Amino acid sequence: MGSGSSKDLHSRLLQSITEHAQDVNCLAVSEDLSVLVTGSEDCTARMWSIRPAETACLGIMKGHTKYITCITITETFVVTGSSDKTIRKWDMTTCECVYVYRGHTSRIYRLICTGEFIFSTSNDKTAKAWLLDESDLVEDSDECDKMEIAEEMCIRTFRGHTLAVYPIIYVPAADDWGKDEITINPLDVIITGSADSTAKIWSFEEGTCLRTLTGHLAGIMCMVTDASATTLYTGSADKTIRSWNIQRGECLK
Repeated sequence: MGSGSSKDLHSRLLQSITEHAQDVNCLAVSEDLSVLVTGSEDCTARMWSIRPAETACLGIMKGHTKYITCITITETFVVTGSSDKTIRKWDMTTCECVYVYRGHTSRIYRLICTGEFIFSTSNDKTAKAWLLDESDLVEDSDECDKMEIAEEMCIRTFRGHTLAVYPIIYVPAADDWGKDEITINPLDVIITGSADSTAKIWSFEEGTCLRTLTGHLAGIMCMVTDASATTLYTGSADKTIRSWNIQRGECLK
């Protein structure tokens, strides 16, 4: 590396955001690339405008009682998971919490959101699927028992891993793509990776395990599929990456 390379690298830093009081654990960017949301050990999430040259804080999301572990953005909502065992949905226009999802019994690790569903994984050895919008459950929530609604927001619990569940992927059936209505196709699947060294493929409709992928010698920390969602790639603490045929559940290489 030449003598001027270090200076060139440092010159690319545009701005440092230092408002969080403790470590920043996670972040997400809105689909239009105008908003950044950060989650911290200080139990808050902060929303930033990143379109202008100078980044500006748009609001602070306060409510979690322990550190924030994961964040996702869907439409006009921010969804956060925390070590306090809860998931919170925030209105991006006000930074106010509009719903708290309770059901996990240990820290939340990962979140993904489809626009209709939230999927979460936890140290409690489970993954869960939730309705994003409580109004999809009842026509008039003001007339219903709030506790009853909260219990019914979790529509699936995926049990079978023997240790903490980390990454999660939602693979909708091909004919689900582009649909606006909330529906669960019998061919929709969920894939989870765990500290127990396995990945599991689940039926979203039934909540049952279809296949268990074994071969890694340590926890599976990350996963991704190819564009056609036919091949799964898993990264593990055993220092290897494996590819799998999702339909057959066999290791390819």
